[in-house]
Amino acid sequence: MIALFRKHVFLSIMLFPCACVIGFFIYLLGHNWIDVSVFEKYKFAVPSRVFDDEGNELARFELARRQPCSYSELPQSLIQAFVSAEDHHFFSHPGISLKGIVRSFLVNLYNRRIVQGASTITQQLARCMMRSYQRTYLRKIQEILLAFQLERQLSKEQIFEMYVNNIYFGPGIYGVQAACRRFWNKSCTEITVAQAATLAAVAASVNLFSPLHAPAGAVSRRNVILKSMEKLGYITTKEYKEASVEPLNMYSMATLQIRHYLIEWIRSWAEERWGREALYHDGLSIMTTINGKMQEHAEVTFKKYLPLLRKRMGEALNGGMITLESSSGHIKAMIGGYNFKESQFNRALQARRPMGSSFKPYLYAYALQSGMAPDTVCVDEPLTVTMPNGVTWSPQNWTGDFGGGMTLVRALSLSNNIIAIKLFLTLGAAGVSSWVHRFGIDFQNEYPSNALGTCEVSVEQNAAAFNVFANNGVYVKPSLISSVRDKNGHVLFKARQERRRVLDSRLNSQMVNMLSYRMVLAKALHPDMTWFEGESIGKTGATNGASTAWFVGATPEYTTAIYLGRDDNKTLGKWVFASDTVFPIWLNFYNAIKLTKKHFHLDPSLQEYRIDWISGESHKEGSILDNVVTVLK
Repeated sequence: MIALFRKHVFLSIMLFPCACVIGFFIYLLGHNWIDVSVFEKYKFAVPSRVFDDEGNELARFELARRQPCSYSELPQSLIQAFVSAEDHHFFSHPGISLKGIVRSFLVNLYNRRIVQGASTITQQLARCMMRSYQRTYLRKIQEILLAFQLERQLSKEQIFEMYVNNIYFGPGIYGVQAACRRFWNKSCTEITVAQAATLAAVAASVNLFSPLHAPAGAVSRRNVILKSMEKLGYITTKEYKEASVEPLNMYSMATLQIRHYLIEWIRSWAEERWGREALYHDGLSIMTTINGKMQEHAEVTFKKYLPLLRKRMGEALNGGMITLESSSGHIKAMIGGYNFKESQFNRALQARRPMGSSFKPYLYAYALQSGMAPDTVCVDEPLTVTMPNGVTWSPQNWTGDFGGGMTLVRALSLSNNIIAIKLFLTLGAAGVSSWVHRFGIDFQNEYPSNALGTCEVSVEQNAAAFNVFANNGVYVKPSLISSVRDKNGHVLFKARQERRRVLDSRLNSQMVNMLSYRMVLAKALHPDMTWFEGESIGKTGATNGASTAWFVGATPEYTTAIYLGRDDNKTLGKWVFASDTVFPIWLNFYNAIKLTKKHFHLDPSLQEYRIDWISGESHKEGSILDNVVTVLK
């Protein structure tokens, strides 16, 4: 009797803890002991976004890419791919797979350590919430309990949505939407079946299956998932075969390496004003003047020509470009260099390079202001000049010879050096310096060599100066940022336009007429070149030793300055001319963009005169190939 009593007591003592544990688990499973709505409402840091002039997103500043999307936005192929790869019975199980747990338990028992898990999609979401990836039995129990709670409080659709929005796809990339943007530069709604399977592959292991750095592994795992989708009836055998041979088609970062110059300037500008915390967490909206389509055309053009020119002039060749809207000064496209990985130096905004002959239009404008006319004849002849330091200088033309008498319009069109220097000497260094300052150009000495563009400017300054001619004599300061708002829509910054008249309408019209003949000559001498419809003006520029090559050109709507050169200022080589290096880049770009305005403003008070552009005498018939042009007086 005593023995029986002792046995009952012993069994009670042994069963009581088990009953308590079982009761505790029943309590946990039967009550909402966590508030999962916290995870639904959790707000990540809000990235700041950069927009073009049409409201399209150009870039965003964020410490991690997170672009949540709702379940309704997910394509069916993506849902099927993840179910096929991770959890065949996701939409029917209670949060765990008993069969999988038993299988993994036996495998782990055999190996005497945890080598295999049995995670459903719900369990993987639970693990993500716990922020714990240690392989312990305690962690596994916690994961199972949380999985049951998720299934109890959320629908399957909500669980799946939270899961795909929190998957890690690589450094700083979280969620399927951010992954689609990085991998293929498209929304998740636009992906193919093969791309959906690729995402599911990466979810299993970023190290083994990321298409960014393990493309072979990504394709192999993707095809396993596609086969599973076929077996489950999600896709047909034909669809499987087509998808399994589809290339990864990863989004190239080559163009982004060019765009980084623009984005980095914006990042630095914004961070300096509002701080890093605001830029990366507070959701600023930065509205730029950039036109997305024009920026893309500029990037494609640089990407096309720079490799070809580098083969000819060396891998150190680089350059910059800026396009302005003539009337407003808004920067519509900007290229700071060819490859941001090679160098972060922005050659459009930071570099200051000698102008070369692109300086000459401002000198000729001053000559007209001082009483000369387009048909004024000057003599191109040998010249020796005594410099302020007493040294004599005998300048040469790029052709090596002298052309005798010629009009100003011809001298400017052919970029004659001797006549430019004569104009500088006649007008005086002080007067020229004061004059060109109105265009935003400065030089610091009185040497006549300034007539050949020894003064240094940035691409932005050169574009802004030449834009005066396209904008009927009015200088407008270039601008890149139009406004900035905080996440509540409050205006933090709004650009103010700076304008000033530099040339009167009559003088500016004469300069437009003179500058048009460099373009007319190019068309006449190169009939094989494709040319956009409408008027244009332009000027090439190069320095002694061909260390710098420029082209500055404009239509009635846009002005663009392009520079090519080496950062070490070494020569680009012999027989390097801006007309066959920089100018084709400009022309290719303008052929690509949409132009609506066809004609420059010309002052109606001016009269047209047809002249021989060598002698300046009146002429009734002929073309530029016959030395006959029309000037305005």
